[in-house]
Amino acid sequence: MTTNETPTEVTDPRSGSERVFAFFRKKLLSGELRTGDRLPAERELAVQLNVGRPLLREAMRSLAMLGLVDIRHGSGAFVGKADISVLTDFFTFSLAQEQNVSEDIMQARMAIECQAIRLACERATDGDLDRIGGCLTALIATLADPEKGGMADFRFHAAIVQASHSQALITLYKAISELLMRNHVERRRTARKAPEVIDDLVESHRRVFLSIVEGDGDAADSRLREHFAIGDELRRKSIIAAFSRSGMEE
Repeated sequence: MTTNETPTEVTDPRSGSERVFAFFRKKLLSGELRTGDRLPAERELAVQLNVGRPLLREAMRSLAMLGLVDIRHGSGAFVGKADISVLTDFFTFSLAQEQNVSEDIMQARMAIECQAIRLACERATDGDLDRIGGCLTALIATLADPEKGGMADFRFHAAIVQASHSQALITLYKAISELLMRNHVERRRTARKAPEVIDDLVESHRRVFLSIVEGDGDAADSRLREHFAIGDELRRKSIIAAFSRSGMEE
């Protein structure tokens, strides 16, 4: 090993792989590294972080799987853009093992959407409003189909979050999107057992949409919370109705 390759003494107690991940985290958060930037050569980076090159390669492969590093053979390594689907899979696998996951996801959804709708009232463009309105139309057209209707319902709410133009909220919402989709479909399957659900469902979504068009953040927040409360009430009624019919049939 040449003199300039000799690693300096490192007192950092973390393992080599932890130092590699910490290096990228620090550089990305500080803005020193941005998407598309070329990373130092492998030899230079290994010396800088005081890690062996085999370990560095393994850590880089892990970062590449997350989309954070783009390894181009013959050209070097570049800063990539994180793959949100990896985060979605992580949340899905992690939360799916928990009890009462539907309730927890609902609480997370409410927290994200209530802030998102306030921002949407300030930031929504004409394109955003057209998108949300289109989702409402699709929602109405699929009321009789739990699968398509549930997905249309999910897209309506996702469009509201998108209209917030808050990358943090959008990213968090996408991270739990798989669980949210399942939740919407399950709720539709349950809710259709109560005849009064349909009209209330449409009117509730319409009021939420109009609140964004009006641009009143307080009113929008209030209507969205009412929408969530109505959904819970309708779900309870449909369950009661289903079990009541079951008892009568017996």
